[in-house]
This record gives sequence, C-alpha cells and structure tokens, in this order.
Amino acid sequence: MEQTEQEEILDLVNERDEVIDSKPRSEVYALGLRNFRVVNLFIRNNKGEIWIPRRTAHKRLFPLCLDMSVAGHVESGESYEAALIRETHEEAGIVVDVTQLKHLGKATPHEHNMSAFSETYELTQNEVPNYNPHDFCEWMWITPSDLLKKLDAGEPCKSDLPKLVRLFYGQVDTKTE
Repeated sequence: MEQTEQEEILDLVNERDEVIDSKPRSEVYALGLRNFRVVNLFIRNNKGEIWIPRRTAHKRLFPLCLDMSVAGHVESGESYEAALIRETHEEAGIVVDVTQLKHLGKATPHEHNMSAFSETYELTQNEVPNYNPHDFCEWMWITPSDLLKKLDAGEPCKSDLPKLVRLFYGQVDTKTE
C-alpha cells in the first residue's frame, strides 16, 4: 500500500508520561503498545447531553463505532493542548482556544486500562459541529447515562468511550441537573 501522506510519528512515554522514545504510528499499533498519547473531547450542550458521532465504515480501527466527540493522537513533540486544538478543527470543524475548554482529567493504561495515555476535555456548545464526513457518518446528542445504557446493551463503540464516560460523567442522569 502506497502512502500519500507522511506517517504520524508518536512519542512513547513511561508511566509518568515522560517521553522515552518515538515510533511511527503503524509500528506502535503493530506492536500493541499502549504507552503513547491521545486527546479526547466531549462536546456538551446546555441540556447536559454530549455530542456522540459514529465513525465511517472505511475507518481501519473501530469502523461504524460510536466515538468521542473528538479524539486523536498527540504527534511527536506536540503538547496535548496543541493536539486537541488541531484535532478539534480537523474532525469537528471548530476552532477552539484552550481557555474555552474544561479539563476533565487524565486517564492512563496502567491506572484506568485505557488504550493510551489520554487527556480529556469538555467544550460547551449547543450547535452540531460541522464535522468531517470522512471521519463521521452520523451523530446524536445523548445524556451520559443514556449513552452508557446503549453501550451496555451492545452498541459498538471505541473501547475507551465507556471508560471515559464512566470516569468523567459517572452514572449521573444529567437531564435532571
């Protein structure tokens, strides 16, 4: 398979999230490594619902699965915040500044059984994002508790989605907030 773009290089980190090496993304996945960095964003409206998209069928990993509002790799030498700003624009068509974001927290492979070192943020917005149709094919606004019910009932999703929703939103029904 011929590549049309240069492959992403990802930093590998130790348990303290300190860079120890770098490898091409394909090699990181081929080796089953979990010590790389990702960012996640949940877009939440004033009703307490989060915007959850479904990945397109052509995605190599998790095709047609529910996803975080925005999710992406932190490239080598890039900060979590810079990656989040880049990914939010690429996937959701939203230009954000870190001052608009609420930092929900960090999750790691060794503490939370995540697929990678993850920093998760929240953006309050009532409008549906102008999402990239190459990334997502449909979407929904849904409360965290209803999303967890859907996922527990077998709705296909990225493996970290239910972990992040439980970690940062718990089982609370936000419709009553």
